[in-house]
Amino acid sequence: MQLHTVRTYPSKTALPKEEQLAWKIATVATDPVAVDADVTAMIINRIIDNAAAACAALNYHAVQTARAQALAHPKPNGATIFGMPQSTTVSAEWAAWANGVAVRELDFHDTFHAADYSHPGDNIPALIAVAEQCNCNGSDLIRGIATGYEIQIDLVKGICLHKHKIDHIGHLGPSVAAGIGTLLKLPQEVIYQAVQQAVHTSMTTRQSRKAEISSWKGYAPAYAGKNAVEAVDRCMRGETSPTPIYEGEDSIIAWLLAGPEAVYQVPLPVLGESKRGILESYTKGHAAEYQAQALIDLAFRLRTRIDDFEQIQEIIIHGSHQTHYVIGTGSGDPQKLDPNSTRETLDHSIMYIFAVALQDGRWHHVDSYTPERTQRPDTVRLWHKVRTQEDPYWTQRYHHPDPAQRAFGARVEILFNDGTKIEDELALANAHPGGAKPFGREDYIEKFRTLSANILDVPEQEAFLNQVQRLPELAAGELALHPVAKYGELIHNSQLGIF
Repeated sequence: MQLHTVRTYPSKTALPKEEQLAWKIATVATDPVAVDADVTAMIINRIIDNAAAACAALNYHAVQTARAQALAHPKPNGATIFGMPQSTTVSAEWAAWANGVAVRELDFHDTFHAADYSHPGDNIPALIAVAEQCNCNGSDLIRGIATGYEIQIDLVKGICLHKHKIDHIGHLGPSVAAGIGTLLKLPQEVIYQAVQQAVHTSMTTRQSRKAEISSWKGYAPAYAGKNAVEAVDRCMRGETSPTPIYEGEDSIIAWLLAGPEAVYQVPLPVLGESKRGILESYTKGHAAEYQAQALIDLAFRLRTRIDDFEQIQEIIIHGSHQTHYVIGTGSGDPQKLDPNSTRETLDHSIMYIFAVALQDGRWHHVDSYTPERTQRPDTVRLWHKVRTQEDPYWTQRYHHPDPAQRAFGARVEILFNDGTKIEDELALANAHPGGAKPFGREDYIEKFRTLSANILDVPEQEAFLNQVQRLPELAAGELALHPVAKYGELIHNSQLGIF
């Protein structure tokens, strides 16, 4: 890997494009380096993981709406949609939209945290949609996904968005554009222009993840993916972009991030170096924000030491800056303590999540969020006894430059009315590659079978699993990667819109 210095320049200084971050991203995208076997295996795992999360969400209202919008844009020989028959095809950017919302709705697919946050699996829906419409083969798709993951993870390592209240989809737009460039074997100039357009149109604020979190949280990554597809289409037709998008004096770094004096260091593979970024990411064993994963596992462990939850006086979670300020009491969001809050809000409330995991000894993507569960009086009492506190040790572990030392856990103290106390800590979720039970292929398959059981019949589940595990061998026209729902199981949004 090579570190690239990225900073702003006044317009009177003509920065050669070869020195611009967008050009360097395009250089990585055009590098024809082979994809390593373990990277290919993980790409297949993450396609299975995405399908699991998407199938479980197909009848959620936001997903119904996105699907309805996509179905209003039919295109013969276009791209398919999760749950719909293979014969139903729509324009690729709308398939990217519908499938992206389905994948993201439950907050149950992969993650990568470093200087910023990300869900790099959000690259996959747009890349599959374009691959289907452009008649690409399985090997092409693998190369495109490897690039998408690599670029997003490298940007997340080098440029912090959330510090400036910019949503993490700002890194997703360029990674999808770069991945499509690799997928379609586009010229470097086209990818360079498309990356810049995708960055420019994907920068939004973090209000989508603040206070009462709305259904837009699930739409945001699909919005970036759709923008990227459209950007690539325009640039393939000869259009250009705001340049330089990162380094310009009125551009991203100067006005949305750390300002004209800021200097960032972004790592990127050198020519001929394998794109292995995906192997640094990790999936979720539980349907909740990633920083809650280890704490859910820790709650399961601690509950065996508690005889009476009513005797708990206080629970203190000592975690990272991110845990305290994003999903903890440091956020200052009263909605995180409100039994009437949305599911989107509650899966970003570690106070709620820890209380329920402690009481139930399980976490379920539906049952743990029902109004009956959130409003249970004993749960509300316990939930309101939980507070978070930043611990410099866990903040340092969160940002550790060594992936083997980087961790997203916490230490928990539980104080009882009689003055006794128990405490424990967990650095990594069980499902993390360094955790107690790292996810392997069979775990991804089991997750898919479990989450899709109510919406897919068994032959359809097995057909999808057989197809995706043959991905490197699939010819053009064989990318059947969106399983079809059982007859009559799919709910459609009947409300009228513009389309």
